[in-house]
This record gives sequence, structure tokens and C-alpha cells, in this order.
Amino acid sequence: MNILSQEQINEIRNSVNIVDVISSYINLTPKGKNYFGVCPFHDDSNPSMSVSPSRQIYKCFSCGATGTVFKFVMDYENISFKQAVQKIGDIGGIKINIGPVKLTKKFPILHEIYDLSLKFYINNINTSQGKKAKEYLKSRGVGEEIIKEFQIGLSLDNDNSLSNILIHKYKPEDIIKTGLVKKNEYGFYDLFKGRIMFPLYDLNGEVVAYSGRIYNRADNSKYFNTSETEIFKKGELLYNYHKAKEAARQKNQIIVVEGFMAAIRTYISGYKNVVATMGTAVTPIQANLIKKLGKEVIICFDGDEAGAHGTMSFIDQLMDLGVTPKIVRLEDNMDPDDYIRSKGLEAFQRKINNPISAMDFKLSYLKKNKDLGNAVDEAEYLKEAIKEINKIDDEILREVTIKKLSEESGLDIDVFKDYLKDPIEKPKPEKKQVSKVKMDKYEKAESGLVYHMMNSADVIKMYDRKVTFMPTKEYRILARELSEFHKKTGTMNLADFIDYIECDPILMDTINKINQNNKDENYSQEEIDDYINVIKVYNIENEINRLKNKIKSLQDPLDQAKIAQQIIDLKKGE
Repeated sequence: MNILSQEQINEIRNSVNIVDVISSYINLTPKGKNYFGVCPFHDDSNPSMSVSPSRQIYKCFSCGATGTVFKFVMDYENISFKQAVQKIGDIGGIKINIGPVKLTKKFPILHEIYDLSLKFYINNINTSQGKKAKEYLKSRGVGEEIIKEFQIGLSLDNDNSLSNILIHKYKPEDIIKTGLVKKNEYGFYDLFKGRIMFPLYDLNGEVVAYSGRIYNRADNSKYFNTSETEIFKKGELLYNYHKAKEAARQKNQIIVVEGFMAAIRTYISGYKNVVATMGTAVTPIQANLIKKLGKEVIICFDGDEAGAHGTMSFIDQLMDLGVTPKIVRLEDNMDPDDYIRSKGLEAFQRKINNPISAMDFKLSYLKKNKDLGNAVDEAEYLKEAIKEINKIDDEILREVTIKKLSEESGLDIDVFKDYLKDPIEKPKPEKKQVSKVKMDKYEKAESGLVYHMMNSADVIKMYDRKVTFMPTKEYRILARELSEFHKKTGTMNLADFIDYIECDPILMDTINKINQNNKDENYSQEEIDDYINVIKVYNIENEINRLKNKIKSLQDPLDQAKIAQQIIDLKKGE
């Protein structure tokens, strides 16, 4: 970061309390000098993340994730180091201008093609050929401002203009990878024809796909979506995430709807904290993203049976992550778009302001299509309700729900309790352990030595004096960076070092790997000497093997004898 010095970065970091910032994202509990919480960076159910206010770092003892307040915000919000520094500066009252942020893209050509396609489709809708499309959108309550804000465009009928533009600028294989164009015996052709084009965005707000809507002809496929590509994985994205995340965190509430039109209508109606899934099937990645957006989650899927079924499944996913959502159900099988346009914004506001509990929704759902006047149906309903109660950890909620069932059915509370598991002994979902990387004795020595280098200037000095070469590349690079940092600063502070490398992803992966396999920061001189000796032995053995191979290629006995003597000398040094 050229615009800020290390001193300025340190000042910004010191302007906030790391505990205050992290606790605004996850719950932290004090324990001794540190604070502990459930790590958001792996599938965690027990508090394995420690936050040290004195050292200004966090560390997960399970997955090894570590860093400063900048790194936490980077990973939690999926933003760059510069953006994280600016965000923390704003919180700490230090105004800085980081300038334009350039995101590193894994597939830059695909992103470039999508950027071009977006301009192309937007231009189309603003020509005379886009008049009917705009009239259709207006009839659906989508005016010029909304078209502009959500970058809605148009693909033209029986037209291959996009293909013709792309084939003159890009390689054929790159064009095909976009999912926008195909090829047959006649050449390239556009996949989207005569459709209103709704761009779909990744988490950073980059256009990575489209959903094309028929508007001027009959077609069995009302919507046609881009197939998954290297930059578009439907199950890893949430529509409107990039627009909603700041509003959601400010309100500590996120509204989840089904489908992009529902999100657009909800957003322009004043609920900026709304995201949409692409259908009712919610993936674990999407559930984790939603968990990060706000403590209060309101699910407002479509009012039909598919929406109700999806809501049931989604509730369980969120509860497994420690989130108990609230539910809004819309009558007459409507989605939020239909509901707001037909019943008005005030009616929708009343729904959002008065959501029902997840358990009340579940009980209501279980009653559907059952005749509770029929003993068999009632018994089936109560059995299913008991299964749901057994998923609840909150003892008070369990008691309230049992009482409600007792009053509904006329059965004694004790009858239900006989069928319930003890909430304390109730088996929890099996925690996925983060597997440690298996290491041989040489890698363990490298990992252990670099671990203590990260926490002690004295160990860095020993490394500089005694280690000539670190065999494994990732440890060698990190050790070199630590050594350089120490030479520049004269000290070793892990928080300062992490910010010095600007949370470089490759170096941070190595740090996390090392932390995952090393826990105790205390060390003895004997331990460090052992690590250095093991590394030395490895280097000697490696050199001996190299020389043995060299002997095989030599013809002159004198040359062979010289190499043999070198091997003997090396063996003496082992």
C-alpha cells in the first residue's frame, strides 16, 4: 500500500479495540485475558477463536485462522486489505483516501467479456428497439430509475450482435466459456435472444451471469439463466449481496427472499437489507453468508408450497449454524414483488414488522393437509412436532412449545415430556474437525521454527545465524519475510508483521497452516536447537543424494574420488 506508511496503518489499527470490532460480527465471551467466540471461517460449533486485546490479533485453535482486525474484516466481508483499512479508519475516526480499489480476478478475461456484454445489453434497451421492453417493465412497476440502478438490459430478437463483437476481440475458447455464446456448423451465435437481461452479480458486485426474461412472445421458459461457469456458481452467491451488506450490518437484520425480482421490489420499497437466493434450495455457503450479514434473519420466501418447503429446510440449516430465523409468509401464493404491487407497501411492512417464530411456522406447516379432528392425523402431527422440538436447544422455547401443544391437543404436558430427549444430552450435529496437515519430522521442524519466529525476535536472530536454507518453499518464503521485517523494525510483533505484508493470501495461508499445527508459544533453547539441527540434517542428506547422482554421471575416477570425499565430509557434519 503505497499511500500509507506502516506507522499510519498501525495508528489506524490502534484507533479501535479489536474486541469491539469482532464482537460486532460474532458473539465473544471473556475468559481470562482474552475473549472467545465461534470461528466464522470454518464449520465450528464450539468457541475455538481467541481474540487478544493486548496483542491485537485473533487466532482459531482449530483451523489456524489468524490475523489483525484488518484481516478479520477482509475475510468476513470479502473485501480487500485497502478496503478493510479504510473501514477500520472510519470506525476509529481517522479519515483516509485509499483511492480506487482494483480487485484481483482469477479469470480476468471472463470478467472483461461480461463487463462488455453488460454495456452492450444496457445500450440495447436504451435504443428504439428497447421501447417495448421498457413498456413491459413499466407495466410491472419497473421504471427508468430501477432499470438504471439494477443495470437491466436487453438482448435483441434473432440477433447475433454480441457474438460478432466478441469474436473480433477474444479467443473462441474464452467466448464459449462465458455461457453467453455457442457455436454450431454455421459459426457463433448468441444464446440470449429477445429477452430482458437481468445481470447477476458476485459478492463484490461484479456481473458474472444473467437471467433473461421473455417479454414479447410465448415461451415455455419464461426465464433463461446463464449456465454455471468458472466465475458463476449459483450456490455460492446471493443476489443483491453487494448492495445489501452494509445496510444489513447497520440494522443487524437481513431479509432473505426467493428470486431477483422479489429482491429488486423489496429493495426499492425501502428495505435495502435484502438478498435473494436463486430458488428455495439454500446451500451451506449461502447460509453462512446470510449468518454473517445480521443477527436477525427474516425469511420471506414465495407464499406457495415450494416456498414453504424451502423455508422449512432453510430454518434447519440456519439453526445448525446457531441462528434462529423469523418467518414472513405471504398469502395467495404471492412473492414479495406480487404482494407489494397488489396489496401495497403498508401491507408488506406489517408483515415484515410482525414475523412469526421459526417454531410457530414449523407447527403451522406440519398441520397442513391434516385433519386434526382425525385421531390418526393428530397423532402423526404430534409425533412430527415432537421431532422438531427435539431439535431445540433453548430450554425455555422447548417448554413454551410443549405447553402450546398440550393446550392444543388436551394432552398432559408429561405425555410430551416422556417422548422428548434431555436437551442437555441431546446429540448435537457432528462437528467437522479441521484435519491437521500430516508432516514428516523435517516439515515439523520447519513449521515449529517459523512458528516461534513469528512470536520471538530472539528466534529470528537464531535463524539468521544458523539456518542457511529452509527446504520447503512456503516456509522459506515466510521465514525470509520475517527476517526482513525484523531487520527493518528491530522487533517482532505479529500484528505489525501481518499488516506489513498486507495480509498477503499466500503468506497468510502458510501462517494459518503453521498455527493449526503449533499451539504453545513458550519454547526452550533445546527445542529451537533441535529444529535447526533437523533442518541441517535434511539439507546435508539432500546434498549427499545430489552428489551421489552426480558421481553416476562422471567418467573420470579422479573426479569421482573428489565427489566421494565431499560426501564423506558432509557425513561427518551430520
